[in-house]
Amino acid sequence: MKLRIGQGYDIHQLVEGRNLMLGGLKIDSAKGSLGHSDGDALLHAIIDALLGAAALGDIGMHFPPSDERYKNIESLKLLAETHRLLKSHGYEIINIDSTIILEKPKLRPHIDPIRRSIAENLGLSLDAVSVKAKTNEKQDAAGQEQAVVCQAVVLIGQGAMPASKD
Repeated sequence: MKLRIGQGYDIHQLVEGRNLMLGGLKIDSAKGSLGHSDGDALLHAIIDALLGAAALGDIGMHFPPSDERYKNIESLKLLAETHRLLKSHGYEIINIDSTIILEKPKLRPHIDPIRRSIAENLGLSLDAVSVKAKTNEKQDAAGQEQAVVCQAVVLIGQGAMPASKD
């Protein structure tokens, strides 16, 4: 099996009057993500990591903010389209490791539902999806509650696993 790794990053400004979307779920928060789509920075980082691993460009190339078709679109739909694109090139997702950097709200109660949402939407087992939450200790835009930052690393594979030589 040919293995490839990809990394993704996204940042969205936090503003009042928008929903905070993470992993396809609405998180109760005083501020939400500003964006052309629903502003789900976690899914955007995962999408960029998947596209990067397959050398298929980035999220802006496939879903440009200048295209009105993507105005307020659910990022789960962008993730599904990215997954179809990967499969059409013969890739399968092996695992996802991600980090959300956000001062408030505290995400511990939301981590498992976010993992389940991502796993279910990609047809993965729950143990193939890791989501961690961190703060930035009141440093920079994320730490001062002005932004949400997300990072993702993915491993994808192409082709069959070689037979064991036992």
